[in-house]
Amino acid sequence: MKPKKPRRRDADLFRERLDAIIDMKHHLIRLAGMMPWSSFDEAFGKHYKPLGRPAKSTRLMVGLHYLKHMHDLSDEEAVERWVENPYWQYFCGFEFFQHHLPIDPSTMTRWRKRVGPEGMEKVLAATVGVAVETGAVKESSFQRITVDTTVQPKNIAHPTDSRLYLKALQTLVRQAKRHGILLRRSHTRVAKRAALMAGRYAHAKQFRRMRREIKKLKTFLGRVYRDIVRKVAGNAALEARFARLLGLVERLLTQKTKDKNKLYALHAPEVACIAKGKARTPYEFGAKVGIATTNREGLVLAAKSFEGNPYDGHTLSDTVAQAAQMTGVDPERIYADRGYRGHNYEGEASVMLSGHKRGLSPQMKRELKRRSAIEATIGHMKTDGRLDRNFLKGQTGDAINALLVAAGHNMRLILNALAFWLAWIMSVTEKTVKIVKTDTSRLMIRYQTSMA
Repeated sequence: MKPKKPRRRDADLFRERLDAIIDMKHHLIRLAGMMPWSSFDEAFGKHYKPLGRPAKSTRLMVGLHYLKHMHDLSDEEAVERWVENPYWQYFCGFEFFQHHLPIDPSTMTRWRKRVGPEGMEKVLAATVGVAVETGAVKESSFQRITVDTTVQPKNIAHPTDSRLYLKALQTLVRQAKRHGILLRRSHTRVAKRAALMAGRYAHAKQFRRMRREIKKLKTFLGRVYRDIVRKVAGNAALEARFARLLGLVERLLTQKTKDKNKLYALHAPEVACIAKGKARTPYEFGAKVGIATTNREGLVLAAKSFEGNPYDGHTLSDTVAQAAQMTGVDPERIYADRGYRGHNYEGEASVMLSGHKRGLSPQMKRELKRRSAIEATIGHMKTDGRLDRNFLKGQTGDAINALLVAAGHNMRLILNALAFWLAWIMSVTEKTVKIVKTDTSRLMIRYQTSMA
């Protein structure tokens, strides 16, 4: 059922209102008054059924996700800090201070699944509109954007053959025991020993012995796999239960060293191996994300997640399309690095790559020099946000996390702009008061002198 609109209570005999105990000039409070909360109710109302228990407030759920990604918190940490902070409670639409958790942290997971990536695009688009309203970005900046790609690593261990074989074997044995399938032999004890020795031999650079232990692990896994296939054959219920797991194990057993689209994690089969030319991290395991920002202010306009490891130039069209959808403005100039040579963009905007020199006006040259500023933006999204490790499940989780990280980065920029303007206004006010006091004292001295 749709969330019910909260009733405004002007008085309560036993509790003090939040607006009476907090600083209403705080930049987070000012930001709360600028957010289009009612538009979220209209956009997300279609995801709820007409009957049932009323859902949690949309403003509460959206506000918690904003605060979570602004401060790089988990669901549990965001809910716990919400109870301690009255400014966060006011930002989420509460009138009185709350002493208990507003929701269970798992509610945020279910709400993300309900809304999906389309809803998170509306969450990001709202930050773009608020940035224009607060003056953090100009509307003319939407016509000149910078595009780049980065890797959003998945929450998986570094994949090795020995670890993958051992994990697959243990998972098969556990599922077989859960469904009452009696195996000829589980191989769990000797498989643990083989995985341990493979790691030790690799550390000692005894690679022939390491490969021998890995071959043992693969043999153990193949035996258990074939045993389960024989035992579940003919049982439709068990075949349906084991279909996905057996498919992943078969894919793991048949893949070769030089194959493409290899399996790197059983719980995240969508993970791809991506090399971005970094000396410290030659290979990263996750999803590729296309980022588009304004060339002048660095406001994030698009965060598009892609399946697999596509060529950077082939991601340009989708990234620019998402940026145009967020702003409602088709860009005139697009700045990118040389990795976008041979791109697939066919729009009217001109694409300028780094190193391009001919036919550029002085303004274009200045804007092209600012292309590298997107690297710092991506760095802040990884260190200050949650782009450095994605804990959400599946390709849908990749898309949702990228959009929420971009929204959190925009909110930090907006809050910094509001704090700057508030500090500037306060300094100007103090100077004006000092001038008035000085002029008043001078007039009093002149008046006393004339009276004497």
